[in-house]
Amino acid sequence: MALDTLIINARLLLPHKGLSDGVLGIKDGRIAVVAEHGADLAAREVIDCQGLWLLPGVIDPHVHFGFGSPETDFETESRNAALGGTTSALSFHRSKDIRDSFEAARALAERQSCIDIGFHFGITSHLHVQTLEEISTRFGVSSYKLYMMYKGAAGLAQGFTDIDDGLLYSALRETARIPGAVLGVHCENVEVIPVLRDPLRAAGRDDLKAWNEQSPDFLEAENVHRVCYFASKTHTPVNIVHLSSREALDEVRRHRQRRNGPPIYVESCPHYLFLNDESPAGPYAKVNPPVRGQNDVEAMWEGVLDGSITTIGSDHVPRKRATKDKNIWAASNGFPGTGMILPIMLHEGYHRRHIPLSRIIELCSANSAHIYNMPGKGSIEIGKDADLLVVDPDLEKVVDPATLESHADYSPYEGMAIKGWPVRTLVRGRTIMQDGRITAEARARPGGQFLRRL
Repeated sequence: MALDTLIINARLLLPHKGLSDGVLGIKDGRIAVVAEHGADLAAREVIDCQGLWLLPGVIDPHVHFGFGSPETDFETESRNAALGGTTSALSFHRSKDIRDSFEAARALAERQSCIDIGFHFGITSHLHVQTLEEISTRFGVSSYKLYMMYKGAAGLAQGFTDIDDGLLYSALRETARIPGAVLGVHCENVEVIPVLRDPLRAAGRDDLKAWNEQSPDFLEAENVHRVCYFASKTHTPVNIVHLSSREALDEVRRHRQRRNGPPIYVESCPHYLFLNDESPAGPYAKVNPPVRGQNDVEAMWEGVLDGSITTIGSDHVPRKRATKDKNIWAASNGFPGTGMILPIMLHEGYHRRHIPLSRIIELCSANSAHIYNMPGKGSIEIGKDADLLVVDPDLEKVVDPATLESHADYSPYEGMAIKGWPVRTLVRGRTIMQDGRITAEARARPGGQFLRRL
């Protein structure tokens, strides 16, 4: 077999084997050979890892491309992703009628992105539920998101009139009818938040901890219970996205004890594992649900270790610094982070907390490939896409927004020294990042593909 690319002198992270010395061959964008160190193979291109790690590319199951610059986000944010080792991402698409809007979004992503892109559909109306099977089959999308934080007055402010428990139940019931589908839910009881928020504002509070106190852990946990309980009645696989607190995670554990219950997946985020509500980032770290106290940070790591947490997503939102340079109540929600998933998990997880590398890759790649119907992604195995990272675990860099390629011009992690970075990113065998820079070829021909998952 004539190989396109041969990767030598690598320490490969193979499923169920850990790091192993070896070589890897790529043909037509897929992994064609995995062999022992010293195997006699030839290829048009040879990449010498010089003893560095070779890991599967990160799959980010939670990005909001288009919320910064709708015209260019897939270009800038895919570059941001590639710099940090994210090779596939699932972004959210919502509109009044997805049947009329999705093709344009897909075409834009394929034209601009240097990584592979899939989508979730945002369910905000009964029309979305009524057309769910049609749009899922037609567009190859098998995952959705419903926003409990947009109920009532909060929803009306966004133009959403249908979001209530009836829509939740209907969406769960319809999702259950679509083989392989999963419903993600944003869990916060927004109806109680004003009762807690208004006194904090009246008292003149303007700090990150106040943002946590206005939407505390029990409001997340209450919504988690509601989602899991309804899911048990409709037999629907659900995903609690961006889970942030010990109490909410314990609620998932309680519901998982039900016999013959549906799968309950849990996604957390790097910021819930790395930042707390005393972070000097202040409004730059404002997000929903809020970053919590250190006890909740520890709880997230416990969930990483015991398997309660299933995936890690960034909840990437690439708005400008100017939208954050306000008081905590007026600053925009969310922040960029898709290119920071692996560096933070290596720095805080592998180096500081001694989390096994195999567990980190399960959370950052393999599990998302399984849950979201991407059989060609997520691990180093023959026949899978050659989405690969050459990683220097000892490389330390200070986070500098000016080098991160995002439309956003800030980071909640800026100024922090992070240890463990990819030095080369390949998508389907093609190098798109090398030594901290997007390649000229990837700039000229982004090459990302749409991930059809149903």
